[in-house]
Amino acid sequence: MNKRSLILTAIACIILSGNNAVQACTNFLVSKGATKTGSTFITYAADSHQLYGALYYRPAATYPEGAMMDIYEWDSGKKLGKIKQALSTYSVVGNMNEHQVSIGETTFGGIEALVDTTGIMDYGSLMYIALQRAKSAREAIKVIGELVHEYGYYSSGESFSISDGEEVWIMEIVGKGKKILDKNGNPDPKKNTKGAVWVAMRIPDGYICGHANQARITSFPKEDGKKSISFKNVSKIFTPTVEVIYSEDVISYARGIGLFTGKDEEFSFSDTYAPLNFSAARTCESRVWSGFRKANPAEMAKYEDYARGDNLKNRMPLWIKPDRLLGIEDVMDMMRDHFQGTSMDMTKDKGAGPFVCPYRWRPMGWECEGSKYVHERAISTQQTGFSFIAEGRSKYPAPVGGILWFGVDDSYTTCYTPVFCGITRIPNCFKEGNGDMMTYSSTSAFWLFNRVSNFAYSRYKDMIVDIVKVQKELESNFIAQVASLSEQFASEYNQSKEKGITAVNNYSNKAANDMFNRWRTLDEYLLVKYMDGNIKKENEGKFTNNGYSETIPKFPDQPKYPEWYYKMIIDDIGDKIKVKE
Repeated sequence: MNKRSLILTAIACIILSGNNAVQACTNFLVSKGATKTGSTFITYAADSHQLYGALYYRPAATYPEGAMMDIYEWDSGKKLGKIKQALSTYSVVGNMNEHQVSIGETTFGGIEALVDTTGIMDYGSLMYIALQRAKSAREAIKVIGELVHEYGYYSSGESFSISDGEEVWIMEIVGKGKKILDKNGNPDPKKNTKGAVWVAMRIPDGYICGHANQARITSFPKEDGKKSISFKNVSKIFTPTVEVIYSEDVISYARGIGLFTGKDEEFSFSDTYAPLNFSAARTCESRVWSGFRKANPAEMAKYEDYARGDNLKNRMPLWIKPDRLLGIEDVMDMMRDHFQGTSMDMTKDKGAGPFVCPYRWRPMGWECEGSKYVHERAISTQQTGFSFIAEGRSKYPAPVGGILWFGVDDSYTTCYTPVFCGITRIPNCFKEGNGDMMTYSSTSAFWLFNRVSNFAYSRYKDMIVDIVKVQKELESNFIAQVASLSEQFASEYNQSKEKGITAVNNYSNKAANDMFNRWRTLDEYLLVKYMDGNIKKENEGKFTNNGYSETIPKFPDQPKYPEWYYKMIIDDIGDKIKVKE
């Protein structure tokens, strides 16, 4: 992939406003035992004002001994260096490979001094190279650990969601840019190795986890236990209660640079490398809390003061047990949220405008009359490039078992379309090169969904009803189709891999094409119905001309503004517009 493509696909998930981090990107992780069907799920919203939503494909490949590959930073396209190429790689569709291994991320930044500008591996390269080289979630962690150990880590602090058909893991990593000094105040060559410090924890079966631009792993088991994975002496894994893998110097490095002085058992990754503050809770942890709340509202009620940033000592747990088994529709719902029904509900204040729009344009942080304020940062946001729900199903052959439920633009108004991980043909509406951020394409799903959502922002409370109706219609049909066809696809794949891949190719491309055509009809329908601030009624008369029969409405509704909006206008310019008798 060339440098231009790398820039276009950059996932810029952290925006700085002054000294406060105004964050983006949201992930949820759902273990196999927490779902109705025994599936695993991870979700990812790639939120960036510069990201074009497309579905990228990297075919499997073989390389000669000694081959090298160039590494470009995913956020800028800057060339960072070269690394050894694998002898063979796996195909990758979006953020899922042919073995149904999936990876998502959110950037938490952490302490700026820990960024190592001499490293080669940035977070984006780690994700997609791991997908090309790993057949399981554990192997993906191994690949990431070994890459940063050998080549150094270039990015700031990052949280990864990593899954396969059986397991779901959260991994948090930060660089080693600050050097450990010897007694003479010079960098100690024995203690300063390139790389990163990191911790990975498997989500216990029956539980769900989440992260949204704030490091979430605090304390973790550190006593010796059974090793079940080889990491070239840079990590350990422990059982049986909670499975943990971590870099061996995750604590000693913190001691060496003066970040931690307590006992090993007191060590907390987040508190050491990415300390919590008001902004981290209110703009980041609040999103995790809001998604958790949909899975277990009673349990999460006691953490609302934490999500608001009012009580940072009331920290919510890394994972929770949902109050019911979750289906794919529940996981989709977790990705669609504006804090409805909470004290941060974005539809309940005047900022929502007369048509109750739950969005606030940037900047998120702002000042007025000497005081600082923030707009709420919800899971659903206008600048999402793409989002997905990666479903792993170990009961099927991997190319049939893995499904990337893929959507572009705002997660609240997107339609998650099933794309099987074994496909070799990308649907045209999602294809790379079909438009970009500065080039409109009438056949691009990204541009079509932006047409619909941006029109809806102007009269949200009315139009969203029509949008959600079509969204649910499509997604319900897709869920039913996947359930009924998966056994057939698996049988065809077991008979002939070529036949099975053809089947999932045909279905995935047809599903995306059907979705695109239905959304294009919705786009036209909304324009006709809501043109010029009116709301046309339907099916109120027929007009026939030259053999064509068309529905024509009576005079359209012209709804009033809410009373509070009229009063606001009166307070501002009432004397100028008052009718004189």
